[in-house]
Amino acid sequence: MHGLINRTIQSFARDTYGEAAWVGAMENAGLGFAEFEAMLIYEDETSLSVLRALSEIVGAPQDTILEDIGTYLVSNQNSETVRRLLRFGGVDFVEFLHSLDDLPDRSRLAVADLTLPKLELREHAIDRFSLTVEGPITGFGAVLIGVLRAMADDYGVLVFLEHLPNRSGAEIIEIHVIEAAFAVGRGFELAARAG
Repeated sequence: MHGLINRTIQSFARDTYGEAAWVGAMENAGLGFAEFEAMLIYEDETSLSVLRALSEIVGAPQDTILEDIGTYLVSNQNSETVRRLLRFGGVDFVEFLHSLDDLPDRSRLAVADLTLPKLELREHAIDRFSLTVEGPITGFGAVLIGVLRAMADDYGVLVFLEHLPNRSGAEIIEIHVIEAAFAVGRGFELAARAG
């Protein structure tokens, strides 16, 4: 797994649970180091062992931690570039949903060796969608639940999301847009501000 993903897990754990929880998780994972390097590639099992250890340390299910990481990616001020990458997907939440198929390719434009799972959106009705997540690691669907919740808030949309069990190597997220103009969304400008 790419070091940037592991650094995100590291930043999330430190910001959310504190330094002691992070150090404890790394010690329990038995990796022999305390920090990830952003530009290195790690074995998938390394990341999974850290997530398991963190889950044990903080007493939260791994899916909950993964969902919270997804929310962190969009809402934390240190992750503004991720939010910007996602907001370029559309002027409203439904356009954003339709752009998710291209997210793995767009992220590779930013980081050439970053591999994300394949995403496929299906529209069942004007307000109902399903997102299929296929990748080498189970659990990315939980991260996407957090991302989708945070992006719905960002756009001011009320949604209902359901993460269905893994089916033959794919995770499914059911998306029901309940209210497209539920609240005032966060501001977004095409050009980033200097300074």
